[in-house]
Amino acid sequence: MPQYETSAPFPANPDFAAYAGAAWGRLVRTALLLTGDFHEAEDLVQTTLAKVYARWGRVPADDVDFYVRRALVNNNISRTRRRRVTHLLMPFLPERVHQEDRGHAESVEHRAAITEALGTLSTRQRTVLVLRYWEDLPETAIAEVLNCSPGTVKTHARRGLEALRSHPAFAAAERSHPLPGARS
Repeated sequence: MPQYETSAPFPANPDFAAYAGAAWGRLVRTALLLTGDFHEAEDLVQTTLAKVYARWGRVPADDVDFYVRRALVNNNISRTRRRRVTHLLMPFLPERVHQEDRGHAESVEHRAAITEALGTLSTRQRTVLVLRYWEDLPETAIAEVLNCSPGTVKTHARRGLEALRSHPAFAAAERSHPLPGARS
């Protein structure tokens, strides 16, 4: 009888494995904000990392984060274009956001409102807001990721923020707690 080799078809790449393990949590959090669903976010990150692994040898070492972030965003845009998956929003984010400690019910309600409001935005607006305010990227870096001009990024950010401000969950909160210096 012939002996069959039981090893994986591709040799394991320790650099990729270390990167994927270290970046997994950050990528899933970003993908969660992009997709609105935890399971879709994990699927998006898995798909992205599988595609990146296939090209790992050609990814410049100093641009790994940029390359993976761009792949994540492009895969999400492709996913929303196909509309193969029904979007179900989670009522809360899996990790606490850096803010003062509020009651658990109020915190869950606030996170649900953010997720719901982000879900009403276009894919580009949502991507720009997540990369700008969650990933804390400058407009020029976002423009590179989306392959557009910084002016387009600013326009998407402005329109996305306007849409969030007019969302019923935030419009009611803003009326009861106006921010100093906010326009009326």
